[in-house]
Amino acid sequence: MAVETAANIRKGNVIEHEDGQLYVVLKAESYRPGKGTPTTTIDMRRISDGIKIQITTKTGDKLEKAFVEDVDYTYLYEDGENFVFMHPENFEQVMVPAAMVSDSAPWLQENMTVVLQMFNDAPVSITLPKSAVGEIVETEPVTKGQTASSSYKPATLDNGVRVMVPPHIGVGTRIVVNLEDNTYMTREKD
Repeated sequence: MAVETAANIRKGNVIEHEDGQLYVVLKAESYRPGKGTPTTTIDMRRISDGIKIQITTKTGDKLEKAFVEDVDYTYLYEDGENFVFMHPENFEQVMVPAAMVSDSAPWLQENMTVVLQMFNDAPVSITLPKSAVGEIVETEPVTKGQTASSSYKPATLDNGVRVMVPPHIGVGTRIVVNLEDNTYMTREKD
């Protein structure tokens, strides 16, 4: 176990909490007020049963970061309550519970390379690529003559995810989406 300050904890890190359980960090935000003590709020999920908790700690407090190994895996298919991934070199398959994949599930595409964080040869967390491509299947009609605007409109992608897109984007357009916050990045270049 490595010791890390709360300010340096990031999404995807695995930490050992005071209760002796391992948690994967879902979100970590530091707040530095003009007066007073800077704090870090960490949203995390217990690996053993999927329970989500939130802690607030001083930014300088020490947390124990578990040693996890990042391993590239290829997504194969969904099998009921599990997702199946394959190691590209030794072809070993790993079953990952749907609760661990959670919000990332719609973005998984066959043969997509993801990073599984492994602890004692068991997956504890999944990291998808920074961006993915989706096709718009439903949105408001294109506003004629509007090429760029600060206002965005809702759109539904072929995987069911809703994102906000610029007004000049129409149905059938393939777009690149930032997977960290599900935001529109650009049109896909064919």
